[in-house]
Amino acid sequence: MLLQTLFLAMLALPSPAPADTSGYKMIWNDEFNTDGAPDPGKWDYERGFVRNNEPQWYQPDNAVCRNGMLVIEARKERLKNTNYDPSSKAWQRNREYAEYTSTSMITKGKFDFKYGRVVMKAKIDVRKGMWPAFWMLGSSRAAGGWPACGEVDIMEFYRGDLLANWAWEGDNKVAWNTGKFPVASWGGEQWAKDFHEWVLEWDENKMDILLDGKVINSMDLTRTVNHKKGNNPFRENFYLLVNLALGQGGEEIPDAHIPAQLVVDYIRVYQK
Repeated sequence: MLLQTLFLAMLALPSPAPADTSGYKMIWNDEFNTDGAPDPGKWDYERGFVRNNEPQWYQPDNAVCRNGMLVIEARKERLKNTNYDPSSKAWQRNREYAEYTSTSMITKGKFDFKYGRVVMKAKIDVRKGMWPAFWMLGSSRAAGGWPACGEVDIMEFYRGDLLANWAWEGDNKVAWNTGKFPVASWGGEQWAKDFHEWVLEWDENKMDILLDGKVINSMDLTRTVNHKKGNNPFRENFYLLVNLALGQGGEEIPDAHIPAQLVVDYIRVYQK
């Protein structure tokens, strides 16, 4: 208990200097320094209702670069579901309208990689109803769909907790390694007023997720062989995603918390 208390106290301190990248070469980055839409050479978008029965409609319009930052904004606005089919049993199709909009940006088809160091400096909203994430999915079609493709949640927040997770194919469909940290222990909304730096360090044997220079969760890659497929997704290529979702598992989204923003200073990928 004492060690956990000390760890939480350390994370509550002001953000340290950026991660040491000596010995690494930057292979991809976005500094978001050009005002306007995000760079189309680096990013694509998810569109519409996408996953988890979430309420927001994803569209490119809710992301903009200004003053050297990427701003993804979730808004309360009614939008017609262009895929609406009242006879469909699929939740993505049987909702006539979306009541919220946001953006999910992805590098799929434009950039993927295996091993290295991934760095994001960002300011996240930790109020009720928020669900920001910076994560990765496996690119390999041979691995099949989720969870066999592999998932790494470098930064995910919902229902009061910051998470650092891995998912792959286990005996009962999904195997998880989940790190969960209540942000109230760090100061809650006051902590979230500052920018923080998330880092993924990845080689063929291990992955570490760091927050402000401190390891918060680790994954031994000898344990992550897919149960049916037999491959190890974390020894294959991944692409990046950054998004602001809402209402995890039906959580209330207070009107006073909308519009909400995920603000990103930079995203960088390095390899040795």
